[in-house]
Amino acid sequence: MPKLWSETIEAHRREVRAATLDTTAALVAEHGLRSVTMSQIAERTGIGRATLYKYFADVEEILVAWHERQITSHLEYLAEVRDQPGDPGERLKAVLESYASISHEHHGSELAALLHGGEHVAQAQQRLSDFIRNLLIEGVEAGDLRDDVPPDELTSYCLHALTASSSLPSRAAVRRLIEVILAGLHPRT
Repeated sequence: MPKLWSETIEAHRREVRAATLDTTAALVAEHGLRSVTMSQIAERTGIGRATLYKYFADVEEILVAWHERQITSHLEYLAEVRDQPGDPGERLKAVLESYASISHEHHGSELAALLHGGEHVAQAQQRLSDFIRNLLIEGVEAGDLRDDVPPDELTSYCLHALTASSSLPSRAAVRRLIEVILAGLHPRT
C-alpha cells in the first residue's frame, strides 16, 4: 500500500475520532450526561452508527477518550508554563496559578465524577506532582523556598491546597489562594 494512502487513512481516522469527541462533549453540555445516545453522536458527527461503533463501544468510552485528550492538553500547557524562563520560584508560581485556573474553570460536575476515577487521571496527577516537586527542589537549591520540609510533603501541601480552587467563587479568590500557598513555601525567618 502506498505510504500516502496510509497517511490519508490515518489522518481521516484522527479527524473522525476528534470530531466524535468534540460532538459528544457538545451533546453532553447541551442535553446532560444521561441523555446522549450513540445514534445522536453518529448523526451529529455525520457518520454512520456502524462506523461509530468501530471507534467506540459506548458513550462512556467516548467521554473517557475526550477526558484523556483534555488532560493531555492541560499537562502539555503546564509543561510549557514550567519551561518558561525565570527562576524556580517564578516558574512554580506560574504553574500553580495555571493549574488553579484550570481547576477553577473545570470544577466538579456529574461528568467530572464519572471521569475522574480512571487510570489516566492517576497518571496525570503523578505527572503534575512531578512538575511541582521538581520546581520545589530547584527552589530549595536556589535558596528561594523553605528547606525544613521534605519536597514530597511540600508537593502534597501544594496539591491539596490547590483542590480548593475548584470551589472558589472567583478568579480573585483563586489568586488569593495561590498567594497563601506560596507564603507557606517561603523560607522561615
